[in-house]
Amino acid sequence: MFAVRTIPRVAVGSATPFAVQARNMATLKEISVRLKSVSNIAKITKSMKMIASTKVAKAQRTMEAARVYGSSATALYGHAETAAAEGTKLVVVCSSDRGLCGGIHSSLSKTTKKYLAANPDSTLAIVGQKAKAQLQRENRKHIAITFDGVAKGLPSWNEAALVADEILKAGIQYETAVVVYNKFKSVIAFDTVTVPVYSLKALAESPKLAAYEVEEPVLKSFEEFALANTIYWGIAEGNASEQAAKRTAMENATKNAGEMIQKLTLTYNRSRQATITNELIDIITGAMAV
Repeated sequence: MFAVRTIPRVAVGSATPFAVQARNMATLKEISVRLKSVSNIAKITKSMKMIASTKVAKAQRTMEAARVYGSSATALYGHAETAAAEGTKLVVVCSSDRGLCGGIHSSLSKTTKKYLAANPDSTLAIVGQKAKAQLQRENRKHIAITFDGVAKGLPSWNEAALVADEILKAGIQYETAVVVYNKFKSVIAFDTVTVPVYSLKALAESPKLAAYEVEEPVLKSFEEFALANTIYWGIAEGNASEQAAKRTAMENATKNAGEMIQKLTLTYNRSRQATITNELIDIITGAMAV
């Protein structure tokens, strides 16, 4: 007797093994492209982390020098018992033009908004595009002057002095100025603080100023110097905090990219194994059908 061999028939319109293979190949190609893209991103973030690590050390040295001069100048207010005079206030926000550093600029904006809510008659002077973009949405009417391109490299006293000079030339009237900046605590932490800078009137009315025997022209010069010096202090502290935050952000981004690469590699290997298995099944099925 002869054995009867039945050849399987494929219904018209049903999915063929070739279509399944094409879908698997397309999936493999998409995963491969994405894997390559994430790997390139990981290389970039790793390089940016190394650059930020180098800049943190330089920024810390600049910050430490600025901190000494800044705290020494503002110590006069405590010795003379200077108090804030009633009237308009100037808020100087020390941010930067660069991003990719976590929520460091958002912290400045939140602190400034709280201060404006408590002192609605205040005037804003903003250093840096990042804080400007966040504050002008709701507080455009408070902004009197802005500065871009400050401290592209390391902060310098000359830049801070020019910023203070432009603020004074703009004719902004204030009784008390407040400098808002991010105070560097460590490479993983910072605090957003405010430092007051008092006007000539407030200095002249200080109860214990007579002990210094300061004449009015010298006092006027000190007012201008204190404003520039405190702005320099804020920019230097903010730059160190920014570089440290950028280092942390790039480290986290590199870590996340590494985890994604592992998951994509596993998915790619599984899809590739499934494609090979399907091809073997098609070959065996075809051989049995002959």
